[in-house]
Amino acid sequence: MRSARRTGAARPADPPTYAVMDLLGQRWMLRVLWELEPGPLGFLELRRRMDNCSSSMLSLRLQHLQAAGLATKRPDKAHELTPAGRELAEALHPIWEWSRNREDPA
Repeated sequence: MRSARRTGAARPADPPTYAVMDLLGQRWMLRVLWELEPGPLGFLELRRRMDNCSSSMLSLRLQHLQAAGLATKRPDKAHELTPAGRELAEALHPIWEWSRNREDPA
């Protein structure tokens, strides 16, 4: 069966890229990165900013970010991005800017 992929050379398998896409594709993950990008937040403040995300889901997403080395929990219990997490958030800025440029002015 042929793939619906655009014409051109096939991309080689890239497990690290697949892992990042799988991580970022989890519901709420990009939002957690967005909220933590400016600086550390305590769990309750982060939860307040996350609108409809449940506490258990937020806790799970933070655990996944910590396991990936992208976030950490400080001694004061605040959550923050690691240098790798900040680098990833910085890499996402063009996507965030792209979305702002297409925002409906209504």
